[in-house]
Amino acid sequence: MKENQTMVTEFILLGFCLGPRIHVILFALFSVCYIFTLLGNGFTLGLICLEPRLHSPMYFFLSNLATVDIAYACNTVPQTLVNLLDETKPISFAGCMMQTYLFLTFGSTECVLLVVMSYDRYVAICHPLHYTVIMNWRVCTIMAAVSWIFSFLLALVHLVLILRLPFCGPHEVNHFFCEILSVLKLACADTTLNQVVIFAACVFALVGPLCLVLVSYTRILVTILRIQSGEGRRKAFSTCSSHLCVVGLFFGSAIVMYIAPKSQHPEELQKILFLFYSFFNPMLNPLIYSLRNAEVKGALRRSLCNENHSQLV
Repeated sequence: MKENQTMVTEFILLGFCLGPRIHVILFALFSVCYIFTLLGNGFTLGLICLEPRLHSPMYFFLSNLATVDIAYACNTVPQTLVNLLDETKPISFAGCMMQTYLFLTFGSTECVLLVVMSYDRYVAICHPLHYTVIMNWRVCTIMAAVSWIFSFLLALVHLVLILRLPFCGPHEVNHFFCEILSVLKLACADTTLNQVVIFAACVFALVGPLCLVLVSYTRILVTILRIQSGEGRRKAFSTCSSHLCVVGLFFGSAIVMYIAPKSQHPEELQKILFLFYSFFNPMLNPLIYSLRNAEVKGALRRSLCNENHSQLV
């Protein structure tokens, strides 16, 4: 058996088998989404950096989230766009492994950041008098650093377990990028350990964080309902609603993909779910935070007014 195994140097990404015309339409659609993702998240980063009133823990974590979304999109979208126009759809073995590693890293980072952001809102609403003490810049920096370091290390575990496997053909990945479960199907060895580690990581990095977010927002909701002022309740809800939208979109799609029974989701349907997860979530995040956040809209108005004033002067 070992004599028949050959070293795999590249994989073929099958992507969407829908015909050349549909591929051109998808190329145009994904290109627009990619541009909006880069512009939207880049705009969020720039506004947070330039506007002093947004130099707070909440927007510090939001800037990290925007960085993750940009990296997320840059990891998968360019290769997908190339594959839509290139019938061979090749990707090197090293490139495939790196894409898998980065996808897992950025996904885990976003999970942890959403938990940290929910904790930030919990402290701000439930313990407002102690907010500046609890969420000081040292604590915020440590939380952000732990989010990134934890994610890089967790993804490294998956990468090491994949690299120990032999790949002797076929080398066609039935996906539009090197998604870990699709890559594992090509291994000509037992992948039980990989599957167990993936499931454990999903429980630890998806279900666990989601439970923490729900606990935080349950306590936030109880505190908001105790607020006597209607204006106070409205302001508290508005600061949390955008974050809840992002949490629902991210965790909902991720849990369906990695924890729900696979028999209920054929491979083509899984590709559509990954499209939403990989393409549309990073694009929607800045829109949700910008359109539903009064402070961001206020900062934008001030920036535009200052720019117009400087032009007039």
